Amino acid sequence: MSDLVSDLDRERSKLNKLGQKSIEQLIPLFSNEELQVQSQRVDKLLMQLYQIKSTCRKS
Repeated sequence: MSDLVSDLDRERSKLNKLGQKSIEQLIPLFSNEELQVQSQRVDKLLMQLYQIKSTCRKS
């Protein structure tokens, strides 16, 4: 699970950088395709993490 958390931190950092760059360039976040793809990566990792935590709690 620690690998998943590390991956999530790394991907969130990338997402934040893309968001900041988009804002600096006055590009709306919703129209930045690269940012949207990165956001989906973060979402998938979050879902995996919550599924693992949910499974651990049920045990």
